[in-house]
Amino acid sequence: MIHLHSLKNLPTWRRNLFVLWFGVFMTGMGLSEVLPFLSLYIDELGTFTKSSLTIYSSLVFSAAFLVMALVSPLWGRLADKKGRKLMLLRASFGMAVVFFLMGFVTNVWQLMALRALQGAFGGFISNANALIAVQAPKNRAGQALSILVTGSTAGTLLGPLLGGVLASVFGYRFSFHITGVILFVVFLLTFFFVKEDVSTFRLAADQQKQATEPTKNLQTVIQNRFVLFLLLTTLSVQIVNLAINPILSLFVKELITTGGNITLMAGFVAAMPGISTIIAAPTFGKLGDRYGTTNILFFGFAFACIIFFLTGFVHSITGLLLLRFLTGISDAALIPSIQTLLTKETPQADTSLIFSYNQSFQSIGSVMGPLAGGVLANLFDYNGIFFFSSILMLLNLVSFYVTRKRQAH
Repeated sequence: MIHLHSLKNLPTWRRNLFVLWFGVFMTGMGLSEVLPFLSLYIDELGTFTKSSLTIYSSLVFSAAFLVMALVSPLWGRLADKKGRKLMLLRASFGMAVVFFLMGFVTNVWQLMALRALQGAFGGFISNANALIAVQAPKNRAGQALSILVTGSTAGTLLGPLLGGVLASVFGYRFSFHITGVILFVVFLLTFFFVKEDVSTFRLAADQQKQATEPTKNLQTVIQNRFVLFLLLTTLSVQIVNLAINPILSLFVKELITTGGNITLMAGFVAAMPGISTIIAAPTFGKLGDRYGTTNILFFGFAFACIIFFLTGFVHSITGLLLLRFLTGISDAALIPSIQTLLTKETPQADTSLIFSYNQSFQSIGSVMGPLAGGVLANLFDYNGIFFFSSILMLLNLVSFYVTRKRQAH
């Protein structure tokens, strides 16, 4: 384990990578740990019917992602002008305060407002990616970004488990307080140990004087077809990853015919993609740096298309566990590759802006995925979700081939 004193002796980009890995890990955990008991917490805040509780739970859950999708480009633009460290401090401190306050709410509207504020203060992960993408040596950028992906993925994976334990031992309210304290520790570590050359942003500010309007920046993104394709790929990956969430427990219940703990098994199934992503992401990062990131992205699309198609035919819990594990391998190939290519296709002065747009598309996917999964399950049964995901990945594969061919010409 690297001690705080040892951090100071590391190269700047490596020290930042270690500190920000912990930061994105805790951010991913904080965002996901409330999921097991959020609706139960809402139920304690008033007297609701089953249908109204479902509606309020959906609104409270979606509030953070919707606001994050709207404000992320604004924070990204400011980060490119004033510095990514400043945005990291804003995000970590803001989320620490918001999570701590969530433990004091007395009605669902207060909780919804704080969830919206949580989305407004978001951006830690996107700015961490942008900072490392700029600082890491070009021949190590893919590996460095892949390591960061393992942090956020591990946090998202362990968050529901930790949240369930904290809620069981300390209650719902104190769980929010603990999360707030942990995020404040992230703020302190970022403040004291993350270093950034602010002179870079004087150049960035000069380069952006002629394009300060949000619409011009958005038009610049759209004009680069490959960058737009990468953003839409982020949206697609998030949709297929979250589409299964609303009915996962029900699907597991249908597959278990011999009895058993459905909740525990559903937890294992949900954890499989995250576990394999943590294992495989650094390796794909190294392979991308050596053999080309576009080749890794192509593999990710093809592999995801095949795995989702096979999952559509699954009829056993063992088969589902295996195929969900393999799904995480495709995530490990796709997500870091998207971030690496965004770095290569974007001027350094606009790195945070592009990563913020990427987070906006990811947030939109986080809202669309569960909605799409619920609709597809009603129309085509549970397996239809996986056939849809396979088709979506196939469309991305074809679009990737066409876009790169046009770019080459």
